[in-house]
Amino acid sequence: MIVIGGGHAGLEAALAASRLGCSVALVTFSEKTIGVMSCNPAIGGLAKGQMVREIDALGGEIGALADLAGVQFKTLNRSKGRAVWSPRAQIDRSLYIKHSRMAVKNQQGLSVIEGEVERILTLKSCVSGVSIRGLGEVACRCVVVAAGTFLSGKMFTGMNEIVGGR
Repeated sequence: MIVIGGGHAGLEAALAASRLGCSVALVTFSEKTIGVMSCNPAIGGLAKGQMVREIDALGGEIGALADLAGVQFKTLNRSKGRAVWSPRAQIDRSLYIKHSRMAVKNQQGLSVIEGEVERILTLKSCVSGVSIRGLGEVACRCVVVAAGTFLSGKMFTGMNEIVGGR
């Protein structure tokens, strides 16, 4: 399996697949950018907090990383009803990156390839690998594209766009 992108989603996809016994290669521009938070360094809040709790319940890493790298933990909306209370952690970016990289490094069956995927390769309408600029082709049976906001929030399954972005 090839996972493209080392942000939140790519990290979770790569770790989950390798924990299930898949051989996984995480492709990222630089190993140093695994776990980089390009937005506000906070984990939690009403929307993202719900997602973090769901990922955590499935054995994901983001909650544990937030615990390791958190510098301030707060409950939002305390003046409102319990239905909208939400935990949020302000994160030390450097610690988060350090612990993200350690999680990847220590995960059996997971390797990192530094590079840029130029093309997803297919054979008879099935994924057969990826082409990485300057490195050539890498064979695989599955590709997860986790390029974050750089795809305008669109999700694709097969040839179909599932959720439209902007």
